[in-house]
Amino acid sequence: MPDGAATSHLLRPKLATTVGEGYGPRLFGKDAMAALTVAIVALPLSMAIAVASGVSPARGLYTSIVGGFLVSALGGSRYQIGGPAGAFIVLVAATLARFGLDGLLLTVMLSGVMMTLLGVLKLGGLIRHIPHAVVIGFTCGIAVTILASQLKDLGGLRLAGPEPGQLIPKLAVLGAALGSLNPAALGLGAASVGLIFGLRRVRPTWPGMLIAVTAASVAAALLHLPAETIGSRFGELPHGLPSPRLPAISLPLLLQVLPAALSFTLLGGVESLLSAKVADGMTGRRHRSNMELIAQGVANIASALFGGICVTGTIARTATNVRAGARTPVAGMLHSGFILLFMLVAAPLASFVPLAALAGVLVVVCWNMAEKAEFARLLRDWRTGAVLLATFGLTLAKDLTFGIVAGCLLAAVFAVARRRVAEEGD
Repeated sequence: MPDGAATSHLLRPKLATTVGEGYGPRLFGKDAMAALTVAIVALPLSMAIAVASGVSPARGLYTSIVGGFLVSALGGSRYQIGGPAGAFIVLVAATLARFGLDGLLLTVMLSGVMMTLLGVLKLGGLIRHIPHAVVIGFTCGIAVTILASQLKDLGGLRLAGPEPGQLIPKLAVLGAALGSLNPAALGLGAASVGLIFGLRRVRPTWPGMLIAVTAASVAAALLHLPAETIGSRFGELPHGLPSPRLPAISLPLLLQVLPAALSFTLLGGVESLLSAKVADGMTGRRHRSNMELIAQGVANIASALFGGICVTGTIARTATNVRAGARTPVAGMLHSGFILLFMLVAAPLASFVPLAALAGVLVVVCWNMAEKAEFARLLRDWRTGAVLLATFGLTLAKDLTFGIVAGCLLAAVFAVARRRVAEEGD
């Protein structure tokens, strides 16, 4: 079986390739089962990431439906699953707080245009040259930041004012609000985390996140627990997709959101290509990086038009897709269809989901996201350790973009110094 290396440079969707190879009922059956498995995983995650980002859970579902469909239909990977990603929570929340919803949607659209251009200009390979220590550093930094952002809902805390975006001020405000701790919310959140980890150990093939969220919802409803739910904060989910519309666009606003759009583009490109690379490692295939960027770009533009947030390839859902037996991009397209079916049929049930349970889901995501063993391994070399800690620390203290730029610059300085030492030795 060819691995696709000979055609990895082509600007041709993998869907077209797989259909050209012959697609029949047997492959469709495998793709459909994988799609259902991934949809069960993606459903609670999409809502949890949206809530953590400061938008309604419906917008997370829009992202998985519209953006996820296009990532698979147009992408350069057979297995990539697109949707809202935990890595974007901090960026989305900060952009929303600064520019409002229309500003956020415009940022997502602009980022989509930039990512499409990167793919058309065949610059996808450049993103893969970001040093490994920088990738691990900002990934772990994002995990810590997301974890801190979930403490409020996990404990049902009530704040006197808005929650700060920066880590240290955030922890100070949360600490001052400990007197408002809601034992019912904390119990639901902690039980959700424990159930997910417990099922992962004893029944690893079961959809632990969905089971935990469902169990927490049933417990909160039957016991009449005083915990905030999706319904009490956001109301009932809509029963389908909204009509597409352009966000408000003006030249001053475009210039204002440009730095945020650059951050979205950088993170989205790195995240999606890393996810495709993970799928390559699991399957022996080779993705088309430039086509993947074009798909991610188009998906972000479409997601924003339908009121969704930023979409990217997601490592956990893509790996689940591979393990579930997917064979072609049709699996990713069907996964979006299953989520849409949930919105059409069972949207009212989501109103009973406690926000503490969704926070518990993201606590597990943070634990999985943090590359703990790799972080420790990279610290053994002082150069990679310095790059790692600089990226990690500045991501926490400042922001993601600052951390990545600083880490890349420090890695470049070390590379130049090492080359000079080698030349002098010759």
